[in-house]
Formats: sequence, C-alpha cells, structure tokens
Amino acid sequence: MRLVAEVSERNRARPNSAKKSPLWRALPARILTTIPTTATPDRRGTEIPTLLLMAEPINVVLLEDHPLYREGLKNFVRAEFPVANFVYDGADAHQARAACDDHTVAIAIVDLHLGDGRSPGEIVTLFSSKKIPVLVISALSNFDSVKSAFSMGAKGFVSKDSSSEEIKKAIKTIVDGNEFISPILNQALSFTSKTSDELSAQEKKALVLYASGLKLDAVARRMNVAPSTVKQYIERAKMKYRMAGTPIRTKTDMYRTLRDEGVIQ
Repeated sequence: MRLVAEVSERNRARPNSAKKSPLWRALPARILTTIPTTATPDRRGTEIPTLLLMAEPINVVLLEDHPLYREGLKNFVRAEFPVANFVYDGADAHQARAACDDHTVAIAIVDLHLGDGRSPGEIVTLFSSKKIPVLVISALSNFDSVKSAFSMGAKGFVSKDSSSEEIKKAIKTIVDGNEFISPILNQALSFTSKTSDELSAQEKKALVLYASGLKLDAVARRMNVAPSTVKQYIERAKMKYRMAGTPIRTKTDMYRTLRDEGVIQ
C-alpha cells in the first residue's frame, strides 16, 4: 500500500502554496495539445495555457479488485492530472468494458489478477481490442503473466510497489502514445526463462513447423511421425503455454509468441 501512504503523506505535508503551483506542467502532451496555444503569464512570468480548466476531460478506466489500493490510486491520478475523469473504477471486467462502449477512453489502468478466472491476456484484450492503451499495475509475481499481457497489447507495466513518481511517468508516457516498462521489471524480465524452454525438443519442433504455416500432415512428414502424434505434441505445448498465462489458440498466436521469445526469427 505504498501508494496510499504516499498520497496521504503528500496531502498532509503539501503547503498552501503548492496548491497554486502550475499543475499543467505535469499534464501529458496529448492533453496540452487540446488547449489553445494562447498563453497568459502568471505572477512570476511563467506562461500558462489559457482555458486550461476548460480542457475536455481525459477518460480513464480503473480495473482493480483491492478497494483500498484502487481508491488511493484514483485519488493520486486526480491530484496529478486534474482533467482525468474516471468513467469506471471497480473490479468488474464486464462493467469496465461497457464503460468503454459509452466513452472515448484515453487509458485503461488494470490489474492482471482479478480473481474472476480470467487470464492476464484476456483482461488486456478487453481493452486492446478496442484500441484503448492499457497500463498494467500489478504484483511482480508471475513474469509469464506480464509477458502475456504485452503480447496481447498492453502498453505499459509498473509494479504495485512502484513509487508515485514512476506511476505518474507511466501514465503520462502512455497517454502520449508511447510504451512504458518500469526499470525493475525490464531487468527482471531479462533473467526469466521462456515458456518455449519448457517444451520438449519434439514439442518445440512441431510447434515451430506448424506455426510457420505447415499443415499437420506436412509437419508429420517432416518429423517422420504420424499426424496424430504431431497433434499431441502441439496440444501439450499449448497446454504449457496456457498454464504459464500465455494462451496460444491460433496459428497467429503461436507464431507471434514464438517470435517474441526468439524461437522464430
């Protein structure tokens, strides 16, 4: 609950003068571009975009099943990005998706583990399939889940242990149209094993040949085994990926996943 503590501490310690600081400096470029270029200097001569307070809100979806963390994160985002408008905050994936049908959402901030049986990839796909940028804020416990989220279109990841400054940077980066991975995660992922390393030699060969476009009969001839054996290899490989949080249901999924793991160039 580091974020909740940081927000509370900042609210207590913030002097009155801080409330008058130019918060527009922290706003993403995407927000500022919606504001007229005419600028008005403040008392110190700093130019502030006019009509800032009249800028259109930036719609945000927050999908998180821990109420205390969700509330702390929502308050933090509102404090740092005054134009943020939460069209949904809660733990129901269906309601979050419905909110995206009714609003133009600039960013979806999601947890990968909602306790509803959905895989990380499925959670991310709810939003990425609608071209909504996804920032994952989750625990650093399962790197395969994180990789699955990125393979399904997530634009950024920060740990729940991240500082408020890092979360702020991630939100700004993604709303600006870029990707963000926390330095700690980036380092950790470089040392994690790939699911393809858990496949047997025959499973990997069958999966690579099949994902590359060959039919089962052609793969069987290449491997000098029966088509039914090839099917068993592929099904076992798919099960291992599913258990790792990276479902590969189609040939396209297989090819993309193997390419991302460096198995196929």
